[in-house]
Amino acid sequence: MNHRIKRLCKRAKKRDEAAACELLTMFYPDIYAYLRRLSGSNPDAEDLTQQTFLKVWSSLHSFAGRSRFSTWLYKIAYNTYIDWRRGEVMRGINYSDPWWDGYMDTNPGPLENAADRQLAQRLYEAVDRLDEDKKHVIHLHYYQGLSIRETAQVLGIATSTVKYRLREVFKILRIKLCAHEAITQQEQTIPFIKGESL
Repeated sequence: MNHRIKRLCKRAKKRDEAAACELLTMFYPDIYAYLRRLSGSNPDAEDLTQQTFLKVWSSLHSFAGRSRFSTWLYKIAYNTYIDWRRGEVMRGINYSDPWWDGYMDTNPGPLENAADRQLAQRLYEAVDRLDEDKKHVIHLHYYQGLSIRETAQVLGIATSTVKYRLREVFKILRIKLCAHEAITQQEQTIPFIKGESL
């Protein structure tokens, strides 16, 4: 674990508000982005992030440092989301906010090309339609940058399960994106009458 984070954790455990605020400032954007992807709305992500950090501060004394602080934090965020999701399902609420539109960076960068933007959009939408288990693996490993081992720790599963789910996701996405490409190419083909040429 980073020495600075370790020092901040020790200080925060002793009720040092400045250390707690510094940890919050460091990790809030990543935890919020993770929960925003999962929940599909800004207000829900804000509430979930706040709940996550309340749980973090109330259980900070139990953080033994056997894993990275960020891994422990993501585990709390994940469990907070799962509890919230169960409540939403019980109330029959279903969110279908295509939040990817608002999340994609509009600044010039590697996705300047319109075709690349469309491909990224299709990819985001395909990930959003995955079942929850596969979606969590993608969000944690690729979008949040956790290692396979850390992803497994957050989700409470074996690293082999994480690897398996990633392989399955790649197969699913490859099929979905190739099928979309084939349909697009068919739509772009101009039918000619027999004997007719350009």
